[in-house]
Amino acid sequence: MVGEFEYVLLTAAATLGEDAYGAAIREQIESATGRRCSIGALYTTIDRLEAKGMLTTWMGEATAERGGRAKRMVRLTPQGVHAAKEFYIAIMRVSRTVSWAIERGKETA
Repeated sequence: MVGEFEYVLLTAAATLGEDAYGAAIREQIESATGRRCSIGALYTTIDRLEAKGMLTTWMGEATAERGGRAKRMVRLTPQGVHAAKEFYIAIMRVSRTVSWAIERGKETA
């Protein structure tokens, strides 16, 4: 099973589709989670997921908007899609019996 951050990264890349590359994935993660995402953690996790066969990367075209630098593009593999779905199903299954509520600034279950 993938970990939480791996799942978030896979989901961000899937959401971005053909526009999935490092900086865009980072922005998507930060927007979705409300938490800062370090570039080091992002690329370490991309490398780990690629080694596990869950995504592939390649260097895209150089763009003027990036000062002539190429983007490292990211695409999920079928194995990555399967792993993300399995994580989502497990979280939904374990969450079914809990009703999360926020009461007067406190989180309660």
